[in-house]
Amino acid sequence: MKKICFVILLCLTLINLTFTAPALAMDSANGAQIFAQNCAACHANGGNIIRRGKNLKKRALQRHQKDSIEAISLLVKEGKYAMPAYGDRLSEEEITEVAAYVLAKAENDWK
Repeated sequence: MKKICFVILLCLTLINLTFTAPALAMDSANGAQIFAQNCAACHANGGNIIRRGKNLKKRALQRHQKDSIEAISLLVKEGKYAMPAYGDRLSEEEITEVAAYVLAKAENDWK
């Protein structure tokens, strides 16, 4: 019985690892186009023309606890202060894609 449970758990883990990594790579590529169309006007090169300290650089994301795909996705979806909500304009998939792109660019210092 223990062997069967172990094999099932191992299979589920392998399936999860196999299908998660390629999705994140694809999300970031599609996110570039979504970012260019919806975000770059205020956040060019990870900056912020409205509120200087609220940029998309790694240090600022960490300081404001927005350094995960989930946290960035929530901000994109619901908006905050001067940033509009995009939950009614972008699908959940598009929001995840742009969040993955922002996080990847922040990790690479927007280069």
